[in-house]
Amino acid sequence: MPPTALIVIDMLNTYEHKDAETLVTSVRGVLPGITTLLEHARASDSPVVYVNDNFGQWRSHHGEIVDAALAGRHRSLVEPIAPDKNSLFVVKARHSIFFETPLAYLLGQLEAERLVLCGQVTEQCVLYSALDAHIRHFDVVVPQDAVAHIDGDLAEAALRMMSRNMSADVCLVEDVAFDG
Repeated sequence: MPPTALIVIDMLNTYEHKDAETLVTSVRGVLPGITTLLEHARASDSPVVYVNDNFGQWRSHHGEIVDAALAGRHRSLVEPIAPDKNSLFVVKARHSIFFETPLAYLLGQLEAERLVLCGQVTEQCVLYSALDAHIRHFDVVVPQDAVAHIDGDLAEAALRMMSRNMSADVCLVEDVAFDG
């Protein structure tokens, strides 16, 4: 199995935005899957990389983003998945985890060839990130029970597109293995 990295997308969130309440419902449903992926990746010493919006706070760093999310209205959605001392962190400004970020370089340094994508939002950031990972020749895994959505119909379509057009392994958390 090629070296694998777990990528946690936009889970450090204050949920102070349009569609937040719809998203919160979905996040609650996938939180157990994300925590399981984190446990398995960490137990196998696979890299865990948080890639998160900075919400326009260009002077912020990852600690401030984590603190803001923990101080938000839905702390219970952030605490179980908060980065540990070994987690890596990349700040992004747009939908894709790769757009104008050092992520591709970091993954090259880690010698990662396979990316497990989890987080939010399936039909937006996860979809665009899967496409960008695919065109960079990464093997992409998207556990459908570890990605949250705002629009269920669009999320289902996005998962089908990732599988069909990007050769992503759309599976369940229980089917994901990490190599360490």
